[in-house]
Amino acid sequence: MFSKSRSSQSSASSVATGARHTPFSLLGSDVIIRGDVEARVDLHIDGQVEGDVVCAALVQGAESRIKGHVTAKTARIAGTIEGSITTEELIVEGSARISGDVTYQTIAIATGGQVDGKLTHKDPGTQGDLKLVKS
Repeated sequence: MFSKSRSSQSSASSVATGARHTPFSLLGSDVIIRGDVEARVDLHIDGQVEGDVVCAALVQGAESRIKGHVTAKTARIAGTIEGSITTEELIVEGSARISGDVTYQTIAIATGGQVDGKLTHKDPGTQGDLKLVKS
């Protein structure tokens, strides 16, 4: 009467744990990670990370804090970062506070956004372009 077939249990568990081909991953405001974070997809961080972050694209919430190096193809920063950033496209929101060196191809800094560190422009064809997540 209440039994489920094996296939329905399998599909239910994949929904509960997350699909294999998600467009992004989310770390909520209640999450604190002590260690490096790597994502093959876009990453939205509202919590705290004490470690390096590597992802395709990063969106950081205003209340978020990252203490470590950030490497992403694109990054939209609204919170606090204590560490360096390497990205092709960087958007610094008005609430952002970055303490560290920034390497970028394009950058936009909103009124109120703060960067305390060295800004280094990288040409798209320069050797040593971004190395993202290991295959």
